[in-house]
Amino acid sequence: MTNHVVLYEPLMPANTGNIARTCAGTDTVLDLIEPLGFSLDDKHMKRAGLDYWDKVKINKHDSLEDFFSYIAS
Repeated sequence: MTNHVVLYEPLMPANTGNIARTCAGTDTVLDLIEPLGFSLDDKHMKRAGLDYWDKVKINKHDSLEDFFSYIAS
């Protein structure tokens, strides 16, 4: 069973980057539910994630319902 951290409509890129870094260290999937309050290319988010971005599995979902469908499958 894979662990997931789910952020519903996150607004703060730096917080999301820090959470992504934690997900990388714990081998946890990060699920982001749109709309996001920033671009995934945001410099604050990239800086907060440091060099861990290649170790994080990120899934983007258009809605909470899409996320539930994804998890159920």
